[in-house]
Amino acid sequence: MDRRAFIVTAAGFLATPLAAEAQQTKLSRIGLLGIGSAEQSPFFEAFRQELRERGWVEGQNIVFEDRSRVEGYKRLPEGAADLVRLKVDVIVTTNTTGAIAVKKATATIPIVTVMGVDPVQTGLAASLARPGGNVTGVAHLGRELIGKRLELLKETLPGVSRIAVLWNPESRTEEFSVKDAEAAAKSLGLRVQPVEVRRPEYFEKAFTSMMHEHSDALVPATSSMFRAHRARVAELAAKHRLPAIFDSKAYVEAGGLMSYGSDTTAIYRGLAGYVDRILKGARPGDLPIEQPTKFELVVNLKTAKALGLTIPQSVLLRADEVIQ
Repeated sequence: MDRRAFIVTAAGFLATPLAAEAQQTKLSRIGLLGIGSAEQSPFFEAFRQELRERGWVEGQNIVFEDRSRVEGYKRLPEGAADLVRLKVDVIVTTNTTGAIAVKKATATIPIVTVMGVDPVQTGLAASLARPGGNVTGVAHLGRELIGKRLELLKETLPGVSRIAVLWNPESRTEEFSVKDAEAAAKSLGLRVQPVEVRRPEYFEKAFTSMMHEHSDALVPATSSMFRAHRARVAELAAKHRLPAIFDSKAYVEAGGLMSYGSDTTAIYRGLAGYVDRILKGARPGDLPIEQPTKFELVVNLKTAKALGLTIPQSVLLRADEVIQ
């Protein structure tokens, strides 16, 4: 072998492991879009942990691009446009409004999302079994459960008659929650008082309105904005001595009275499973939209005591967790 051939051959041997190493260290970019930053979410760590268990480690082979908007739902299209310009590999959203904003911005980048209403009804998917297009994820039955929360409130507080429903009209889904609550309230002999709040700075005003209207209790709609500010919502409910039932355990851990809803930690781990399959080559339109199978009732006895309430044994015996 002459000297020139040796140099070419050696360069080939050196280039092969270098190319392999470059391939191994390629970063896949995951776009995040919600209300409040990902770090504000009580469930983001579950999402990140599931990715780690599947071999996706931040800084090694994935990087997060967080374009969440703290200002409210109307700013979500801006975040969606940013992620599309970045040409991320997959976009994860935490609410239907965000998913709709992303779908309007791109028909090609895969979208993994949590859906609070029927994704077929909102045009996000052709069907649950075979979504088609670029959207898949979990439909968490947020609407269907608000009636159950009203039932639990009435069982806990037999004397209630007027229930405030906190909701944000900028959300594409929360209007449905109000209508579902009104329908369920009729069969329970309750009256619903819808209370609008579009920005976090209006929470105090909303609770003052509830007091003026003599609300007996509170059932917030399932809302990314409310969840991002769950400690504030729980604090105001306690301040105004207003018993409340929420859609997520995270509120109860922040001082809320009780919650009933799907296991949100499991949902976020499920989102990571979708991201894993998509980054490995699966098409979102071929991945069925899942529905949660586990629901949990959580009660905070410390908050109940502060409100002067006694939680009935019938409720406590059904609770999955009781916070002392």
